[in-house]
Amino acid sequence: VQLQASGGGLVQPGGSLRLSCAASGSIFSINGMGWYRQAPGKQRELVAAISSGGSANYADSVKGRFTISRDNSKNTVYLEMSSLKPEDTAVYYCQMDGRSSTSWGTRRFDSWGQGTLVTVSS
Repeated sequence: VQLQASGGGLVQPGGSLRLSCAASGSIFSINGMGWYRQAPGKQRELVAAISSGGSANYADSVKGRFTISRDNSKNTVYLEMSSLKPEDTAVYYCQMDGRSSTSWGTRRFDSWGQGTLVTVSS
């Protein structure tokens, strides 16, 4: 299963961006979806995650500013980011786990997107 992330770019402080991540391949089912980020010189951290049932959780640093959502019909996860701050600058990665179809049944997958750069700067 391959993930393709898009939507990053340069935005001024206080601005908004919407990230998207679509999964493709022999998908049987998708459980969790999430967004992580990695700033220069820092470890990758969880930004937001959403379960198959739609329950979401967020890092404290983005609560009230970011919203994660999913469209199961499109195998896509979104991250709406608003009131962006310079400290939100990072490469954002999407992640999904679930089960893929094989010739003999299904098997678990845990896939990552290629990363999309978000730069918050005036």
